[in-house]
Amino acid sequence: MGLPVQLRKGGRRRGGGVMVGQRRDAVTIAYVGLGSNIGNRPRHLDEALLALNQHEHIDVVRVSDYIETTPVGGPPQPDYLNAVAQIDTDLDPEELLAAIQQIEEDMGRKRIEKWGPRLIDIDIELYGDRIVDLPHLKIPHPLMHERRFVLQPLCQIAPDAKHPKLGLSAKQMLSALLQK
Repeated sequence: MGLPVQLRKGGRRRGGGVMVGQRRDAVTIAYVGLGSNIGNRPRHLDEALLALNQHEHIDVVRVSDYIETTPVGGPPQPDYLNAVAQIDTDLDPEELLAAIQQIEEDMGRKRIEKWGPRLIDIDIELYGDRIVDLPHLKIPHPLMHERRFVLQPLCQIAPDAKHPKLGLSAKQMLSALLQK
């Protein structure tokens, strides 16, 4: 299927990157899950990927195919279109979360109902091999190993990506999930 949107290739950061005098940590490979089940779902995923890639400290490296999935939990609602993107970032996990939430807000996401329909949803699934356990941020995503809509597209782009708590690859987690 290829990339659904035209993303820039090569180069690290626009505008020469970090300004002199600022120190940024090393680049981390992270994986974000994207989903939409309201309106023009492919367009919403495309816009979210472009917005991620336009952020000064985020490069979208690889994107899975878009897959259609049924909602898990929550009220009755339309099917989702989901994808996973590999990103390179020099943002720390909390800065990345803030950037993602700003993109969701800019796109018009309204947080009305837990697990309810959404125009766009972007979750940090993995952030290098880091484990983050804060009230507002859990990495790896606490339910990723139970969600086909995360694991299937993740396996497409990074089957060997490891869950730092479980010690399992994306491929192993998907296999275990499909055997249930």
